[in-house]
Amino acid sequence: MISIIGSGRVGSATAFLAASNSLDDIHLINRHKEKALGQALDISNAIPENSSITIVGSDYSEIKNSEVIVISASTGTYTANRVELLSEQSKMIKDIAKQIKHFASNSKVLIISNPVDVLTYLFLKESGLPRERVMGMASSLDSSRFRYLIARELDTNQSEIKNALVLGEHGDSMVPIFSLAKWKGKPILDIFDEEQIHKIKGDLIFYWKILREYKGPSVFGIAKNTFDIIKAIINNEKISVPVSVLLNGEYGISDVSLGIPTQINKTGISKIEEINLDKSELDLLHKSADTIKEYINSC
Repeated sequence: MISIIGSGRVGSATAFLAASNSLDDIHLINRHKEKALGQALDISNAIPENSSITIVGSDYSEIKNSEVIVISASTGTYTANRVELLSEQSKMIKDIAKQIKHFASNSKVLIISNPVDVLTYLFLKESGLPRERVMGMASSLDSSRFRYLIARELDTNQSEIKNALVLGEHGDSMVPIFSLAKWKGKPILDIFDEEQIHKIKGDLIFYWKILREYKGPSVFGIAKNTFDIIKAIINNEKISVPVSVLLNGEYGISDVSLGIPTQINKTGISKIEEINLDKSELDLLHKSADTIKEYINSC
């Protein structure tokens, strides 16, 4: 069973993907239960005719058999940066953590709500769940955006861009790893000049603001990246993807959650991958960790 806490645009898009692909039974939870009921009524019409799965509007007491719980709830909409609602969001995530600890402490938890790295850390501390079963969904989205921006600069297809990873904070201190990215086997750093690299970094950091100007908050990218991880857990498939995870010394960083390459399967995070970064990237990753720690300490 998949439980999704927060039935807004991202939560409902994630539920739609799971239902239309007959992934598993789905429970939607929302602070206004009528919205969860309405979304379930709508999405139920997308379930394939030969599928036996169900989707319902529910409450916390019904999440006890969840294999995966997705948290996409929000107390409001940020406009300036992802941490402007930190006080309200931190209270919210702690309340949700208490509910999950009480009703579904064996679940794998995927956190979408922002600021995702801070909330992933706070959820872990409040719930007491092992770090292997709690992950923040953002670095995979940032990596998808990085791949798109490189492809756009090269006027090529995204599928031709390999190893385009973004690590660290899902925010202004994110670290695009240019040193590993390749196009047709050729290192990106051998192709781009400093001006191009600077432009892509800026476009990546402010990607969400450009989206806001055109249409509003991001929905489909994060929903699809989250769905891929849910699918891997439900179907016991192996997937390599960066997610926000609590570090205990990896990359020389401890006691903070941030985006790092991982391997995920039915158990959750099966391995934290320590890839080779050049010194400047590793330094930026440490600065990103310090930025997140400052936000955590302000809660």
